Amino acid sequence: MPTKSIKLSEETYRKLVEIAGKLQSELKKPVSIEDAIKYLLKRRISDLAGSWDVSDEEMRAIKKSLDEGWKAWRS
Repeated sequence: MPTKSIKLSEETYRKLVEIAGKLQSELKKPVSIEDAIKYLLKRRISDLAGSWDVSDEEMRAIKKSLDEGWKAWRS
């Protein structure tokens, strides 16, 4: 199978390594960066439901931003 090279920022690479480490811990087997990317590509937004601990203040800010966005869109 042909391979491709991609450029990643140091921050993105560190996050991928962290995800690969967590997967390795869960699966109890070696996990490559490619495995971590494939894992992320399979995930759906619904997989994240309930994973964000949002404060009341953050919820108010999100709602306010959405309300303002909808008002601007309707105009």
